Amino acid sequence: MKHLLATTALILAAGSAHAEGKLSLYHWFEYIPQELLDKFAAEYGVEVTLDTYDSNEAMLAALKAGKLGQYDLAVPGDYMVEIMRVDGLLDSFTPAELPNFGNIAPEWVDVPFDPGREHSIPYQWGATAFSVNRDVYDGPIDSLGVIFTPPDALKGKINVLDSQGEVLALGSIFLGIPQCSTDRAQLQALNDMLLAAKPDWASFGSDTAKDVLVSGDAAAGMIYNGFSAKARAEGANVEYAWPKEGYVVWMDNVVLLKDAPNRDNALKFMNFLLEPENAAAVTNYAAYAAGVTGVEPFLDEAIRTSPENNPPEGARKGQFVQACDEASQKMYDAIWTNLKK
Repeated sequence: MKHLLATTALILAAGSAHAEGKLSLYHWFEYIPQELLDKFAAEYGVEVTLDTYDSNEAMLAALKAGKLGQYDLAVPGDYMVEIMRVDGLLDSFTPAELPNFGNIAPEWVDVPFDPGREHSIPYQWGATAFSVNRDVYDGPIDSLGVIFTPPDALKGKINVLDSQGEVLALGSIFLGIPQCSTDRAQLQALNDMLLAAKPDWASFGSDTAKDVLVSGDAAAGMIYNGFSAKARAEGANVEYAWPKEGYVVWMDNVVLLKDAPNRDNALKFMNFLLEPENAAAVTNYAAYAAGVTGVEPFLDEAIRTSPENNPPEGARKGQFVQACDEASQKMYDAIWTNLKK
């Protein structure tokens, strides 16, 4: 199954006669409330367009294939920010250009993928593990083995994210090997484990990860914690897992793209997202956590207390997906290509 690149364009005009330019966003699917875009368009008189993608890799491929220069902002994950920065795909800004820069939570300012936040601001962060439909399977869910060596009750009923970085990272965590290993025996073990698991999987899908659990087309699946919370809110009897081996923790970030056609409006929107009330609006919609201080008074109680956002005591710490060097990445690309045949 190939990556699906959604090209849903939403035109949000606050009266074209009064528009002070445009803003073009390249964004994850189902990840920002329409009302927030409308609010920005109305406050600044800016016409906003939004195109969506379903994986970091799909976004990167599209930009490299000619879309760079068409968009002002994108929302890559942590490791992808580093890749884009190294590849020269990002513009920079100074804190003085964002009056709300000081609202960034201190732990998210000097991050390894963008030291000092010269190219990005935090958007939302969360975890990637898996969820299980408890109407189908009532066994233990404390291990990533539920996905990679599944019990009979779940075989053929599992959805896996169509995301190379997260699938290979979770596989490495399950095997207890480094993410950017150069050890051929470890790489072979990862490849063999994934190929052995593939017949037990029903589908690859990131944008459909929630829907297949809600519809019953999948009884278990890799999923983002906020997506799992949404599935539960929509009536699916799903439980999100915090595996004993660990899980992926991620932070999505709004980046200023190189050759942004509307740089000033892009900075306005970044500053707008750093307002606690606006950051909380994204959290209330997407069910993830904001990287901005002062959001708590604006959060819905159901989001603040959800089990998907509150790991149980003693839960193992998550790992960021690592950006490998070029030589190592080629080997991981080969594993992924082999898996997707």
